[in-house]
Amino acid sequence: MHSRPIARPFALQRHLTRPARISSPRSQIRMSSQEHTPAARPDLSTKPPTQSEPKFNFPVSEIPKNPLGEGKYIKSAACLIIGDEILNGKTLDRNSNYFARYCFEHGIDLKKVEVIADDEDEIIEASRRMVSKYDFVITSGGIGPTHDDITYACLAKAFNQNLGHHQETLRRMTEMSKHRWASLAQQNEEQRIARERMALFPDQAEVIFIAPDIWVPVVRLEGKLCIFPGIPKLFQRMLDGLSPFLPLPPPHERPYRQQIFTALPESSIAPYLTELQTRTKTQGVRIGSYPSLGAGVYVSLISRNSADVQALAEEVAIRLEGRLVSDEEALAILREKEKGAA
Repeated sequence: MHSRPIARPFALQRHLTRPARISSPRSQIRMSSQEHTPAARPDLSTKPPTQSEPKFNFPVSEIPKNPLGEGKYIKSAACLIIGDEILNGKTLDRNSNYFARYCFEHGIDLKKVEVIADDEDEIIEASRRMVSKYDFVITSGGIGPTHDDITYACLAKAFNQNLGHHQETLRRMTEMSKHRWASLAQQNEEQRIARERMALFPDQAEVIFIAPDIWVPVVRLEGKLCIFPGIPKLFQRMLDGLSPFLPLPPPHERPYRQQIFTALPESSIAPYLTELQTRTKTQGVRIGSYPSLGAGVYVSLISRNSADVQALAEEVAIRLEGRLVSDEEALAILREKEKGAA
């Protein structure tokens, strides 16, 4: 190719990754879920072995050539969240929010987030459209061993590729899994085939191993589309781990944001913010207002020119009888909102 009843997400997460000390050199490895329901999952419920587990230290992939071309970097991005469980309300999507923050922090303009069902036609159409328009596209979900995990197969079809087992992925998966699940040795043929579907990739894709202690790789198609699991913690670690492999924008392209808090109601500050946006639009400054129920309003100023933002922030704080909000306070506010959404 980036929540359901609790039992399966944690089981699959343990199956995909285990802690390790990171100390290996990089070596090149090139190609030859949203969490899903527990029904039809291979029986991996046997208790883990009593002996201590090894510290895995698989080689990490080498940094590839820039898929966009020498000197070019990612400017636009899109996010495709795949899973019926998102659309029927069973699972809260956290991955698109994390990806949006990732893009903002790296100066990438996230243009679109879509949520679609586990449907072949939907996946094929959306992935083709996004790859044709944006520099960096991710999918999240649908890469497990069950019948509804169809992302790899659909994306192979979308970009005219066959499916094939990636042997290095199979090796890493087997090596890590056998230390976690004693029942793997007793799996029947049908269960083994289901497990190995997680290493059945489009056969012309790049396979990028981003950490020595995670067997599941980021699979990249067309130099643009990166396929991620849906488990939020794994998604987040793999997205962050992919950074060295991406042609990210240079630091001067990254935006600067300053927030101002005011206790005035949003209707009272609206005329001034309208005038301010008209006045500063040619400077590339983006202005937003975000009310906090019963407290006041947070006004956000964003630009790639930090000097412009700092000067405007002082003006806004005075005009709105407000105060500048530090990055630490803004982060604390965000975390409180996330707790409320959990």
